[in-house]
Amino acid sequence: VGVCLPCDQRVGPGDRYLVQQVARLRGRTVFAVATKTDRVRPERVAEQLAAIAALGAELDLGWAEVVPVSATTGDNVSLLTDLLVQRLPDGPPLYPDGELTDEPEQTLVAELIREAALEGVRDELPHSIAVVVDEMVPRDDRPEDRPLLDVRAQLFVERDSQKPIVIGHRGDRIKQIGTQARGQIERLLGTPVHLDLHVKVAKDWQRDPKQLRRLGF
Repeated sequence: VGVCLPCDQRVGPGDRYLVQQVARLRGRTVFAVATKTDRVRPERVAEQLAAIAALGAELDLGWAEVVPVSATTGDNVSLLTDLLVQRLPDGPPLYPDGELTDEPEQTLVAELIREAALEGVRDELPHSIAVVVDEMVPRDDRPEDRPLLDVRAQLFVERDSQKPIVIGHRGDRIKQIGTQARGQIERLLGTPVHLDLHVKVAKDWQRDPKQLRRLGF
């Protein structure tokens, strides 16, 4: 638990009440963080540190550490981070070894394609692109030491006028999307990928419950 006490304010009744509540959390490691050290002179920081130590003694709360920091200048922020990490207990693994998320691979691939598609056109199409991965299959005729994963996906926009924005002049934009997304997908899956993208219009899909269900929302 971290209790933040700003150096530009005296320790008051509200602080005392808060620390009293924290003191009841037996078995917890409690840090006192003297914040906003950049706003006051060093003498005032020293006074605040002494007041914080006295408050802990008064309420029978043994501070694990009392750390002066400034988020504005970054002073002692790394130190505080290191001290907190050192005191964190080990928790149970959230996923099996080798897994970083419980999202299906197709969902992750669709998100990578969508991010690549939005790159550079967020002002024009901030939320108007949806991606559906239709197929992810290993190519049959490839040798075992040279696998290739075929990924076929559709990018949906809401209006006909948005389709050329995604495709670009002579297909330049969709090629760029494919190149960027393919590299990210290959890093994610650890295998070479052939990415086949198509752009379609799903009129006003964000306001159509049937379209939303169809697109996986």
